[in-house]
Amino acid sequence: MALTIDLGVAELAATRLAISPLSETVSGLQQLGDVDRHPINLRWLRWATDELAGHPLDLSHTLPLIVNDRPSWPEFLVPAPLGAGASIEDDLAALQRTTARQARASLRRVFGEELPDAVAALAAQPAAGLRVIAAELRAAHDRLIVPHWSRIRAVLDADVIYRAKQLAAGGAERLFADLHPDLRWCDGRLVLQEARRRTERVVNRGPGGLVLMPVVLGSPYVLIKKSTSTQTTVRYPARGVGALWTAGTRPPAGSAVRLLGRARAELLEALRSPATTTDLARALGVTPSAVSQHLGVLRESGLVARERSGRNVLYMTTALGASLSGTTT
Repeated sequence: MALTIDLGVAELAATRLAISPLSETVSGLQQLGDVDRHPINLRWLRWATDELAGHPLDLSHTLPLIVNDRPSWPEFLVPAPLGAGASIEDDLAALQRTTARQARASLRRVFGEELPDAVAALAAQPAAGLRVIAAELRAAHDRLIVPHWSRIRAVLDADVIYRAKQLAAGGAERLFADLHPDLRWCDGRLVLQEARRRTERVVNRGPGGLVLMPVVLGSPYVLIKKSTSTQTTVRYPARGVGALWTAGTRPPAGSAVRLLGRARAELLEALRSPATTTDLARALGVTPSAVSQHLGVLRESGLVARERSGRNVLYMTTALGASLSGTTT
């Protein structure tokens, strides 16, 4: 069965790409709660489980909303970012701008009229409840996301760069063609076709265009808000996320070592997942200047490419570099 979004010319023109630290935080907590768990995240899940074993987080107000037996969760917990790269402060401020009416309507859509106790308390005092939830999510972000954020952000930025190029090269048709196998765009409609979906439904789209949001610590599925108080978000698995937790953890290919030398071969192996110079220097235990020198040689050889994302410069393997390191782009 399918979930359909009517997407006219004006809405398509206003569709944009964005990154959300809060989206990663909520997704990570759901992965820990075994909600649509993605095997790709197992290394992070093991780390996060160990991190929380000795000092658990107090998520008593948040977890009942996102880890339960319901098929969805309150949309206001991950509002559409206002900019392309919102901070956690921006995201949490947007969450707390949810009005009492919007919060109660979202809770009723998810839980029905008979609200569980923890949810009923939020419905009774939405403003106070959202402040507590924002504080819990901030604590979860600081403990579970911040230690890995630089690498996660690099993957997200690389995905946005790639999608923007797809859009520039072939318009919306090309953009949506490889966003996810379950997603297609045709004749002014975006259709999410899922085997697990039992009913046909048209999304009650929010104002303006869609906000396309890559996710690293998320499920393998596309998640589209069916109703929302902000713009409608389409959250999808980020491109290249499979290499994030394994890049640099295995010995470089012997052919790469013979051709490039061990230092540059290790750098190429680490770049199976996009990274900044600082990330690479930290991962390899060398100075940023040494990394920069090696990257210069690898770029001249056509093995790596660089892209600017805001104030950061991302490095990633080219198709030739991926082939030499024994991977695919």
